[in-house]
Amino acid sequence: MRGGDTTGLRAYNERLIIHALLRAGALSKAEIARETGLSGQAASVIVNRLLAEGLLIKRDKVRGQVGQPSTPIAPNPKGAFSLGVKIGRRSLEAILVNLLGEVIASAQENYDAPLPEETVRLAIAQATGLLASLDAPSRKRVVGLGIAMPSELESWAPELDLAPGTLDAWRDIDVAAALQEATGLPASLHNDATAACAAEVILGDAVTRRSALYLYLGTFIGGGIVIDGKLYRGEQFNAGAIGSMPTAHQSPTGAPQQLIHTASIIQLQQAFAEEGIDAGEALLRGDDVPGAARIFDVWAPQAAEEMARAVISAMSVIDFETIVVDGLLPPAWRARITGHLAEAVQDFNRLGLSPAEIVSGSVGPMARVLGAAMLPLQARFSPNTDLLVRQTIARQSNAEAASSLAN
Repeated sequence: MRGGDTTGLRAYNERLIIHALLRAGALSKAEIARETGLSGQAASVIVNRLLAEGLLIKRDKVRGQVGQPSTPIAPNPKGAFSLGVKIGRRSLEAILVNLLGEVIASAQENYDAPLPEETVRLAIAQATGLLASLDAPSRKRVVGLGIAMPSELESWAPELDLAPGTLDAWRDIDVAAALQEATGLPASLHNDATAACAAEVILGDAVTRRSALYLYLGTFIGGGIVIDGKLYRGEQFNAGAIGSMPTAHQSPTGAPQQLIHTASIIQLQQAFAEEGIDAGEALLRGDDVPGAARIFDVWAPQAAEEMARAVISAMSVIDFETIVVDGLLPPAWRARITGHLAEAVQDFNRLGLSPAEIVSGSVGPMARVLGAAMLPLQARFSPNTDLLVRQTIARQSNAEAASSLAN
């Protein structure tokens, strides 16, 4: 095998092993070989290299079983780090996570509107501040920075009751380039709801089947798509733009309204404000805020009915097995609106459609920023090829290991 191919193969098998350990938590070398399809020799060589690089660690030997004691190998939480930044319509968040996806530092700023230059300055300050919290060796282990923000943020001024042109500068700002220059890290930009879907796939437990439609109830509703167990972004990186689906309601101009106008948290926030209830407190504490449950229980069935129309439309195109509902709502409210959605879906004529399980998401309000932080780690450590390619590469690696021993 050519040198370049060998290097690529080695990197792939390293990802394969790290990915297996991140899923399992810890495995012996023999278990790693079985899980990845590598030979025992090939797995051992790679594991030893990753131990030396500090990406993996050894745990205490397991004794008392049949045969020789085994030494579990686990991902080193301090082996790699990643930054996530979420630029939202009402708030800015930044987090620093370790290799296991654990949040080790965070920052947040609320605002009335995402004014372009000011928001980018805040994002830079948050990201660089979190980096400064690391010691020098850890700083070198930060693999990248993910950014989650709504698509075409400059177009949302009317929905946020802002004067025309207030957000126009977003058209000319390269957010990823600005943060990359400020931090020195490779930066990637993602739709905020897509990033939230990524968090559910990587760290959550709601996506248990190979296909899912993911709904994120943020200030404005958005979505994501999972196909073949993987996040699907689409050819133009805008798959799952569920908020743009037309509804049966008409705007003042007579054009169909979009789902964002009828099933977004902003309508719930406005209802709270009209009753003199602090929306932030209500979305944090739910039923514990006096009067909040009454307003939510009026809004939720109406929003669910609108969501159901979009869900049925999406299921008519892709045979989704699961519908996941997550977002800014507290867990009890997420469960209630998920129940309303399940009931509303039953009211539609579903002839010709396969049934889908409708479940609450497990990550919650942090999904967007957490997904932004996890995507650079996934890009660095997760294999992205299908099973056939994985098995082929494993066989090649086994052959290489045998050849090396023979020589």
